[in-house]
Amino acid sequence: MRLENKVIVVTGSCTGIGKAIIRRCVAEGASVLVHGLQASLGESLVAELGSDRAALLIEDLTNEGAPQRLVEFAVQRFGKLDAIVNNAALIATGTIQDTSAERFNEFIRINTLAPYLLIRAALPELRKRRGSVLNIGSVNAHCGEPNLLPYSISKGALMTMTRNLGDTLMREDGVRVNQINPGWVLTEAENQRKNEEGLGDDWASELPKNYAPSGRILEPREIAAAAAYWLSDECGPVSGQVVDLEQYPFIGRNPPKDKTIFSE
Repeated sequence: MRLENKVIVVTGSCTGIGKAIIRRCVAEGASVLVHGLQASLGESLVAELGSDRAALLIEDLTNEGAPQRLVEFAVQRFGKLDAIVNNAALIATGTIQDTSAERFNEFIRINTLAPYLLIRAALPELRKRRGSVLNIGSVNAHCGEPNLLPYSISKGALMTMTRNLGDTLMREDGVRVNQINPGWVLTEAENQRKNEEGLGDDWASELPKNYAPSGRILEPREIAAAAAYWLSDECGPVSGQVVDLEQYPFIGRNPPKDKTIFSE
C-alpha cells in the first residue's frame, strides 16, 4: 500500500473528487481527515471508512482560523500530518459582464486564498515529515471557457502558486507541492448542474466526440488514482509540477471536424 501510515487531510471531501481521493487514500493505507460543508454526507463517509481510519471536520475554510483548526484537529486525532490535498472549490459560472467585485473576491477567497492559508498553517507539520501538498486545479486554469472567467482566474492563480511553492518549499523545507488539473469529470455536482440545465439523466452517455473522444468523460476515481501517486513516496523529489488530466490536449488541440456544440 503506497500511503501506509500516512495522515492526509483532503478539503471538500464529502462529495465528488475529494470523496474519491479520500477513499483511495484509505485503500492505500492512509488515515484521513474528511472535510466539507455537508455534515450528513461526511458522517456517512466516515462510517463507511471506519472511525479508526477517518475523522470529520465540518467548517467553511474561509472562516477566520479555519485552516489552523483543520491542521490541529488532524494532528490531535492522528498524531501527525503527512500531506494535504486542497480540493475544496467554488465552481460556478461568471463573465466580465455579470461578475461583481464581491463575487470575484469570493472565487479568490475559496479557490486561491484558502489553499494558500492551509499550506501556510500545515507547513510546520509537513516540514517534520518531509510531506507533500497536492492542489486540485482545473484545465480551465490555462485560459478557461467564456462563462467561467472568475473560476478560471482563481485556478490560474492556484497553478502559479503550485509552481512557485513547489520550488521554494522543496529547497527550504523538503516539502513537495504539485497539482492535478482535471478536465471534465462526472461528479454528483456536475450531474446535478446538467439536470438543472434541462438535460436528462442519460446526458453523459450522449456526448459529442468533440468533448469526449472516448465516448465518456472522466470519473472521480480516475483523478483519485493519480492523486495517490503524487501523495506517495513514489513521487520522489518531484515538485512544482502541474499535470493536466484530460482525454485530449487542452492547449493546442486540433479543431474537431464535428461542428456539434455542447455546453460544457
